Amino acid sequence: MKDIMTIIIRLTLSCMLAATVMGVAFLVTNKAKKHNQHVNEQKVRYSLLGYSEQKPIPESMTLHEIYRYIVTSADGQSIGYLLPAKEGFIFVTIDLEGKMLENKPVQIDEAMVREKEERDKVIRKVVGSGKDIAFADQTIVVTDNGKRVAYLLDGKFTGFKTFIGVMLALDPQFSILGLEILEHEEDPGLGAEIKQKYFKNQFKGKSFETLKKLEVVKEPMPDGYVRALEGNAAEADAAEILKQYVDHDIYALTGATISSRSVNNGVKGIVKKFAYRLNILDSVLVEQKIAVAF
Repeated sequence: MKDIMTIIIRLTLSCMLAATVMGVAFLVTNKAKKHNQHVNEQKVRYSLLGYSEQKPIPESMTLHEIYRYIVTSADGQSIGYLLPAKEGFIFVTIDLEGKMLENKPVQIDEAMVREKEERDKVIRKVVGSGKDIAFADQTIVVTDNGKRVAYLLDGKFTGFKTFIGVMLALDPQFSILGLEILEHEEDPGLGAEIKQKYFKNQFKGKSFETLKKLEVVKEPMPDGYVRALEGNAAEADAAEILKQYVDHDIYALTGATISSRSVNNGVKGIVKKFAYRLNILDSVLVEQKIAVAF
């Protein structure tokens, strides 16, 4: 009996030790994973804005993160924005007609605001009991010396097979500065070509007005245009060629028209909805004289 108890105690201690080691390893690796993910996202963002190791990011540039929430109560739904203020953060709630309902200060530091669980917990306290919240999306407003120079958007939409995840960079007039395909499960050699420069770079430079009526055409893409999109032409020549096609529709990928249209319609939807929501938010901020960091 004594031997059995000894074995049980040893096994229990061994399991506790193993669990502790695994727990510590998870915390360390999870933290490193989040850090690496954040670094990779930053690289994509700055790349879309035209910066690289050869063209460093100016010290005057700042990225301001905006978090949008759907707030639900017995009275219906409203839209809430967690915004960086001149000092700290604020949570502005707007009804579906574009009128401000509330503007409350939020006690959260910059390190924790990126942690969804912690952020949601704080927002629930801010909105109060009897209301539910659901995180909708994140937008980044880019400023240089305090002036808006770009917006960075993440988005997902239905592809040919599952979902396609993208990141977009827009200028202050909502023209497209760049498009990156972050994730997809399209067919290799067909729809998967949406990741190639000759396809995704067709969106670059499209104005908001052009984008709103942008369609996909099943025509052979001119060789010169392909070389310019791929960066295989002299800079001056490429600029001239790209200028000729800036208002042209999107050339479909060979054998993957559905994937091509999915990206086209998805990008259009993301930009149009963002422009609509941002105009409402800006109007509220101006009307209510709310000072924000961007």
